[in-house]
Amino acid sequence: MSLPKIGNKAPKFELRNQDDVSVKLSSFEGSKNVVIYFYPKAMTPGCTVQACGIRDSNAQFASLDTVVLGISPDPVVKLEKFREKEQLNFDLLSDEDHVVADKYGVWGLKKFMGKEYMGILRTTFIVDKSGKLRHIIAKVKTKTHHDDVAQYIKENL
Repeated sequence: MSLPKIGNKAPKFELRNQDDVSVKLSSFEGSKNVVIYFYPKAMTPGCTVQACGIRDSNAQFASLDTVVLGISPDPVVKLEKFREKEQLNFDLLSDEDHVVADKYGVWGLKKFMGKEYMGILRTTFIVDKSGKLRHIIAKVKTKTHHDDVAQYIKENL
């Protein structure tokens, strides 16, 4: 699969969040910028660092009219535990069958300790208020992700 094209409408989706409530990308159109970040697995070291950075920058994202949505193949129950444990203040969405990850071109072959397997390629998409895809971060640095995203939004949206 290939990544969606910058300048086009972001691929639409509807997924369940950590509270088992449906969240639609289209519901933010016209009012909020949306950061969609795909991460491999809740409660792992890199994913926790990335999520906590976003948590700690929540007020900054709110001041930029921006909502953050984290998407992983984890089940809703695990997302609820992750959110509770790390006191996360944004929605985590469950994409267990990786349909949305496929649409965004981020389900692919990974290698870890000599083994190959299919999984989420950590990637972030920034969507403007009109629903257009404005930026893709394919080489995500978990420690500075929140700052990198906020900086792009400040300078470009």
